[in-house]
Parts: sequence; C-alpha cells; structure tokens
Amino acid sequence: MKKELHPELVECSVSCVCGNKFSILSNQPDMRVDLCNKCHPFFTGEEKLVDAAGKVEKFKKKYNMA
Repeated sequence: MKKELHPELVECSVSCVCGNKFSILSNQPDMRVDLCNKCHPFFTGEEKLVDAAGKVEKFKKKYNMA
C-alpha cells in the first residue's frame, strides 16, 4: 500500500438497535446501525418492518389493509 493514501484503520464498536454489539476495523471509532446479522430478515427468516416516519401505516391506510 502507498503511504499516506489510505485512511488509518481503528477498531470500531458497532451497536445495533436490537442490542447486538460487535467490533470491526473501520476509519470511524463507533457506529450505530438499524439492522445487523442477528435481526436482519435474510438471516432470521422472519419479516421485520423498519418504519420510517409512518410509511407502513400510511401504506396500510391507503389500501385499506388491517
């Protein structure tokens, strides 16, 4: 690698909304994420709706879904 071209990597602590915490290498010291491998629907096999500003309720109301 060329000197002074790449950012310095530090140990980053990642915390998820579900409470899962793990460490990775990154150029940031800490991160917060909405989904991780413990709660992502692809890995769990369960559907999880991440509601951003009531979009799910607005959709259900628009199409008369209960």
